[in-house]
This record gives sequence, structure tokens and C-alpha cells, in this order.
Amino acid sequence: MNTTTYSEDAPLERYRPRLFGIAFRMLGDVQDAEDLVQETMLRWQSTGRENAREPEAWLVAVVTRLAIDRLRQAQARRALYPGPWLPEPVAEERLSPEYRSELASDLSMAFLVLLERLAPEERAAFLLRDVFGCDYDEIARTLAKTQAAARQTVHRARERVRADRPRFAAPPEAKERLLGRFIAALESGDRDALLDVFAEDVTWTSDGGGKVTAARRTLHGAARIARMLAKLAAKYGMHTTYRFVRLNGEPAVLEYMSGRLFAATFCETDGARVHAMYRVLNPEKLGHVG
Repeated sequence: MNTTTYSEDAPLERYRPRLFGIAFRMLGDVQDAEDLVQETMLRWQSTGRENAREPEAWLVAVVTRLAIDRLRQAQARRALYPGPWLPEPVAEERLSPEYRSELASDLSMAFLVLLERLAPEERAAFLLRDVFGCDYDEIARTLAKTQAAARQTVHRARERVRADRPRFAAPPEAKERLLGRFIAALESGDRDALLDVFAEDVTWTSDGGGKVTAARRTLHGAARIARMLAKLAAKYGMHTTYRFVRLNGEPAVLEYMSGRLFAATFCETDGARVHAMYRVLNPEKLGHVG
């Protein structure tokens, strides 16, 4: 990673987007990420200003360590979470301007869910290397490991991500097309049309957080999921409207119930069929959607 030698005239605000990008990818929560960025800046003012020759490297190391600690705490809480936990969806315009570029890539719901399978240090090492381009020496210093251990941590995380990540990334247009067919099927309550959208082994993950009704486990199989959605459409369809948006840098759908925002839905696809769907219903996670 390129670093800049500090001078009194070099404003540290330029580093905020990168720090936010690391923290958000680690935690999947906007407020937690912003809190860590602020805490990192405060630590710079109290100790880093006098001791660091490379402020960006120092700031990245601090925010990463803070994120590892916060993620360990969060994982303990998430073990008691009512049903599946999903990262927070974010609309670009709901972030401050300097953070908006951080929604450009590697923030898809599917990718953030995949990162949840990594241990905190694995997640940090993988992000620093494969998303932010840090060298192994910097990763080793950040994680208090040898370079050999840092390489092994990155390798282990990379292998786990590659094993579960789709082989082919579908372009946004393909997602939009399939989400359009998905909406049309819901609006008509057409179970067969839903089956045409889904791959046979599709999964459905919904996060209600105990605040609203949602499946307490991930559902599997096109027939089961299509049947569930068709029943919901028959019951609530006349009160429901849908809108295309971009969330987390990718196409998504907002669902409104009687005019009030109710859910944000994402899909994972190979371009031909939908292989996974993620629906965030927890109202506490919809504040940065719109």
C-alpha cells in the first residue's frame, strides 16, 4: 500500500474513506464503522502524531485492530441473534460524500455474507491483502505476526473465500433483469414464474432481528421458497410495492408495505438463475437505505 510521510500541512481527512472501507467490511454496520474511524482519529491525535512516520499505515493498523476486537464482541452477540444475521444495506447517497467511493466494489451482500465465515484475523488479513493491496510486511505488523504467519493467514482465508464464492460474477444488468422477473412474479403471485427465476438449489436468507416476522433459518430449494413467496404475495400483495435501487454498490429491490419501507432484497446469480437471495427486514438496519 502506498503511504504518505506526515507533515503538519497534510490533512488526515484524506484517509477517512479507506478507514471506513476497512471497518465497514469488517463489521457490516455503518454506525460501528464510523465509530471506529472516529476512535482511530482520536488515537492519532493523542499518540500517533508524535510517533508515526507513515500516518496512513499507522491509521490502517489501528482501525484494523479495533475492528478485530469489535468483531469478536459482535460475534458473541450474533450467536444469540434471533435468526440469520445479515450485514446492513447502504445506499450511496445516505453516506457522507467522502465515503461514497467505498461503495464502488467488494461490498455486495453476497461478499459480506461470505466474509462472515472467516475468523476476525482471517477477515482482516484477507481484506488488507486482496481488497486494499497491503503488503505482507504491513499485514504482519498490523496483526502482530511474522510475515510467514501473515502469508499463511491470507492464504487460508483466500482458500475459504474461493471455495464458496461464485466462479463467474454476473454483470449488474443480469441482476437487474432477474430481479425484474422476480418482482413481476411476486406482483402476479405466479409460483411457476418464481421457479423460472430460481436455480434448483437456491437459498433464501432473511434477517428480521426479532423485530418483524422472518424465517429463523436459511431456507433451501426452489420449490419451497417459491411456495412461501407465492403465499406471502397472495396475503400481502395488494399492499406491497417495489422499487429498484443500488445498495452496497449493486442492484437491489426495496419493498414497501402500505407505503412504508419494509425490506431490502439482494440476489446472487450466475446471470441465468438466482442462486441465493438475501432479505433484510430488521428496521434497525434500514436507516441507511432511504
